[in-house]
Amino acid sequence: MKNNDIYYFSAKKLCWLSNSLKDDYVSAGFWDSTAKKVPFKVYQEYALCAPPEGKMLGANENGDPVWLDIPPKTKSELIAEAENKRIELMQNASEVIAPLQDAIDLKIATEDEEQRLVAWKTYRILLNRVDISAAPDIEWPEVPL
Repeated sequence: MKNNDIYYFSAKKLCWLSNSLKDDYVSAGFWDSTAKKVPFKVYQEYALCAPPEGKMLGANENGDPVWLDIPPKTKSELIAEAENKRIELMQNASEVIAPLQDAIDLKIATEDEEQRLVAWKTYRILLNRVDISAAPDIEWPEVPL
């Protein structure tokens, strides 16, 4: 990225195009003929810096780059996140349960291991019962000690 290069902003594709690579973009069928030439300062602000917290790159009605608010997650996205969290927590619980169950099966478990096994199995059952359709307002069970 050279300061002496010319940069374009494509509002249609929400991307930056460098004039020095125009032939490559054209060959690849990616050049946007509606892209606007922008001053390097604008390119620097929007392309080289991370967006402010809660913002994403967008375009205004004139096709200029702007920071837009990130839209809130949809209900389905929240449910999918909750399901992924539950899967991860269930896997973690299963990893803790396995050696405790082995100790029980081999009749070499200590009293502490027996109690921990019951607590972790209870936790795993409670995780399985979590109503993820209530996302994002889910009360997750407490992880056993």
